Amino acid sequence: MIANAIYNKVAKLYGNADATEITDDILALMKKWQDKAPQYQNWVDQRTSYLITYGDSFSNQGEPTLTTMKTFADRHLKAALSNIHILPMFPYTSDDGFSVVDYRQVDSNLGNWEQLNALSENFDLMYDCVINHISKSSDWFQGYLAGDAKYQDYFVESDPSLDYSSVTRPRALPLHTRFSKASGEAVHVWTTFSDDQIDINFHSPKVLLESIDILLMYAANGGRSIRLDAIGFIWKKLGTTCIHLEEAHEIIKLWRIILDEVMPGTLLITETNVPHKENVSYFGSGDEAYMVYQFPLPPLTLHALMSENSETLTQWATSLTNEAMAQLAQGDKTTYFNFLASHDGIGVRPTEGILTDEDRQMMCAQVERKSGRVNYKNNGDGTQSPYELNINYLSAITEPTDSIDDKAKKFIAAQSILLSFIGVPAIYYHSLLGSENDVQGMLDSGINRRINREKLDLAKLESELADEDSLRSKVFNPMTRLLSLRQQYVAFSPQASQQVLNLGDGIFALQRGDGEEAIRFAVNLTSQAQAVVLADSGFDLISEQFMPTEFELAPYQFVWLTQQK
Repeated sequence: MIANAIYNKVAKLYGNADATEITDDILALMKKWQDKAPQYQNWVDQRTSYLITYGDSFSNQGEPTLTTMKTFADRHLKAALSNIHILPMFPYTSDDGFSVVDYRQVDSNLGNWEQLNALSENFDLMYDCVINHISKSSDWFQGYLAGDAKYQDYFVESDPSLDYSSVTRPRALPLHTRFSKASGEAVHVWTTFSDDQIDINFHSPKVLLESIDILLMYAANGGRSIRLDAIGFIWKKLGTTCIHLEEAHEIIKLWRIILDEVMPGTLLITETNVPHKENVSYFGSGDEAYMVYQFPLPPLTLHALMSENSETLTQWATSLTNEAMAQLAQGDKTTYFNFLASHDGIGVRPTEGILTDEDRQMMCAQVERKSGRVNYKNNGDGTQSPYELNINYLSAITEPTDSIDDKAKKFIAAQSILLSFIGVPAIYYHSLLGSENDVQGMLDSGINRRINREKLDLAKLESELADEDSLRSKVFNPMTRLLSLRQQYVAFSPQASQQVLNLGDGIFALQRGDGEEAIRFAVNLTSQAQAVVLADSGFDLISEQFMPTEFELAPYQFVWLTQQK
């Protein structure tokens, strides 16, 4: 049965002539890893949440940074978070880890697989599979340049004289990069993201087999969740957009079949920073990704707070809720991977068809005024448009002149949306820790995204967290309380229903769950008090007070109202 399912996918990708041999090779790989399968729980619930971090985000002189991360997580996070997403932890040459040299080795500056296994004692882990491209310094690409027969079809050669204008460009950088092979032959290869990130050729069955072996290795070594980075670009076909092609979806479905069989409970999560309709296509028919990144949520939440108006966020959430309820009705094990901040900037493309150009221009202007940067992409017609806002999320929402208390209040209001929304919440480490712009890090490196990637000394960090008057303390303590609190209520499960409540343009509101277990959420997005009128009174889990049917929300105040104390 499983062999037939694999054969059918392989035949779609590579044709019937080679499908039997490729299927046999895949079954051999599955057998290789079969006995190494960890025991994972079947699905996710209200107790599931993620911390997003680098392997060296926390440091303590004289020890591997993964050991330092375990120290911090075991001391401070066990009651609040269930999963830790470690951004690419492999040897790399650029892009802060996303130009991988060796997919199977842990960067020695971080530690080793033993340290990762130790970290997984108290947390499920999420690993990155950066399989669209690899570093030009990798053995794979160096072998290709050297003429090694094994690697000659591992990469996508290109001809700059042909028409590539239809290809979707995520960055304002050249699509083709010229290299010289050891034989003296000059070749151009496809480089979607940079000249140090060489696109891998999935038209080669050997590359497919490499990817399967890598995925199974990650799952066998603590990778309960696997993030498929930039996965929409993995199949190239001249004359098309080369993004979201049917073959890319078929490959993910094949991976899903294999992982479900060999490593049941492993969760595939697709990362596609694109408009919503394209993004959720990676759910397939419940047979592709378990979770997709919820890319519109960060910019729409930012827009709502910048404009002090919830209208657009409410309209979008209503359409999304209808979609989510349809998925739940079908019984699909699919949900949204919700986040507000990440190692990257705040994507602008996901707002296409939702925000106006004027809205986006307003956000770009605000970000630049607050010391952030705006990255642009090529549109293929000689024009450029905003692609990403590079700024720390707390700094984007607040004013430099705000008091510490006001900064914390505004920021926690934004996070309350993340923690209430249907799906699974993921919190970037700088959001959990109340960090602000690292402008100097950005300027020193010349890399815009470094504004939100500062590395933290553990002793200094814990000292700041212990200071009750610090911004870090005023963000971290409420955040960990909220994360712990939501674990107790089934209304916050991804399987619980969601209804958007329209309580006025200054308020964003939801009801999660039904009946006695329901929780009503409302947050004031403005600097003025807002009146709330509800059909029923309730007990607020945040203030631990009973609230009447009519009450007032102070600026940036929010409530979680339940019928049960």
